[in-house]
Amino acid sequence: MALPILSKAQLRDGINLIDHDEKLIRFGINFGINRSHYNIGHSKQFLSFDSVNVIESINSTGINLAWMVNLNLNQHFDIRTQPLNLIFTEKAFQYTLSKPDRVRKEDSVVTKKVQGITLAFPLQLKFSSDRIANFKVYMLAGGRVEYDLAANAGKKNNDEIITLQKLDYAAEAGIGFHIYFPVFVLTPELKVTYGLKNVLSPNNSLKYSNTIDRLNSRSITLSLTVE
Repeated sequence: MALPILSKAQLRDGINLIDHDEKLIRFGINFGINRSHYNIGHSKQFLSFDSVNVIESINSTGINLAWMVNLNLNQHFDIRTQPLNLIFTEKAFQYTLSKPDRVRKEDSVVTKKVQGITLAFPLQLKFSSDRIANFKVYMLAGGRVEYDLAANAGKKNNDEIITLQKLDYAAEAGIGFHIYFPVFVLTPELKVTYGLKNVLSPNNSLKYSNTIDRLNSRSITLSLTVE
């Protein structure tokens, strides 16, 4: 007897979870894959530092794990946040050297990697279309504050690695759609993040840091949320 009652409550005329969007607060689990890099601003020293010809930030892949909370404002607008959002990344910088240090076994192309474990707190305004059967499209925009738990600003100088600040903030925009199943809602989403703060921790004594004046984070994330 329980199955027919459940079926009638959740499925009416082929529509799944009819009352889902009317809930004031909804929760979900989010998993995503990101591609990220830094936008580099060269320092004046880069122009006069003849041993480094090119500096590039290489796109790297990471993962996101988050707990989502959605506050329903009305039929089309929601406020969404992720009070627990962990982002795992590995940023890579590639240097082309004209005078590699053979004593330190440097090649003409050197790659320096920076690990990142970031705790992010996003706040987004979400605009949704009307629901069509078991499908709905939405757009979102907002910002987020990030704290890098693995930032290496405290590394010793002889590591000669890029040093980063722990705190960052960024603007976000994205698009996604809800797919309504009988017992859950699956949400694929594509989102871009544009870092606004210069996260470089200046250190003129570091060979691979003193040729850079500014670093801004950039990322694109493809994720799935289950509500």
